[in-house]
Amino acid sequence: MTIKEAILKSLEDIGGLTNYSDVCTHIISKGYYDFKDAKTPNATISALLGDYIRVGDTRVKRIKKSGAYFYYLTKNEQNIGIDVLSGETETQIPKVSKVDKAKTFDERDLHKLLSSYLKNTDTYSKTIFHEQSNGKDSNQIWTHPDMVGIKFLNLQTKASQNFLKSINRVDTFKLSSYELKKEINSDSELKKAFFQAVSNSSWANYGFLVAFEFSDSLNEEMGRLNQSFGIGIIELNANPYQSKILFPATYRDLDFKTIDKLCKMNDKFNKFIEQTEKLMTASEKYVSGAEKELDEFCDEYFANDTEVEKYCRDKHIPTDTE
Repeated sequence: MTIKEAILKSLEDIGGLTNYSDVCTHIISKGYYDFKDAKTPNATISALLGDYIRVGDTRVKRIKKSGAYFYYLTKNEQNIGIDVLSGETETQIPKVSKVDKAKTFDERDLHKLLSSYLKNTDTYSKTIFHEQSNGKDSNQIWTHPDMVGIKFLNLQTKASQNFLKSINRVDTFKLSSYELKKEINSDSELKKAFFQAVSNSSWANYGFLVAFEFSDSLNEEMGRLNQSFGIGIIELNANPYQSKILFPATYRDLDFKTIDKLCKMNDKFNKFIEQTEKLMTASEKYVSGAEKELDEFCDEYFANDTEVEKYCRDKHIPTDTE
């Protein structure tokens, strides 16, 4: 594995808060990476851990305690505990200058990037292919989202889980809708895409417009539309873990009539709802099996950075290093 993959694997193995020195020791003891003749592997690990924070990679966070930095994987945050994470959490996201780049990739090539970003936030996602729906009514073109996602509330104690379910099962999960575009460079493109996202997400708790590139000149208008209609806006990055939410989505109650309509129109959406319902209602001993089944049904996501880099090269998706 690469040195960055070794760092992530070590953070996963360690599980909780750790410093650069312990990460380096773990990498060497497990044989994850051969530093060969490097005289200062500790310094290398320290610099690379800092890079995760500086570039806004959402997989890694750090806090400062007694003047020292401690790192952990974002996905382990729920297991660490609030008392331990009492320092100042840092997840800096830099302002990246926009560079005009020739884009020869297809819009759907971006779906795996988005699914990987969402998986890192514990969201299961699935592409909904418009062309596989029943009926060819052109008036229904803004009915389907490009992707759907579901995130389950992760409560740590059995008592709190049972208590919430006894009150209202709907509060144990949140459904999201995603409208995905390659790039949005003008006011007219923004409005068309935004209101397509409004239409496609009327059924969901949260609706998002996602694009690989937004023109900087659209920030003010994006803010106005977001405030008026509650659709969130996500800027997708070639490194999916550096993607960022530019404007958050506003919560809405589910529209079950529209969900029923989409289930009738599209088999993939219907199966997605079936799989999520199966996980929600599974008895305790069958939860892990239902969770695995949902994960296998949903979109694929990247296992490591090497896969991301190769995919972007193969699909001609421009990266920040180009």
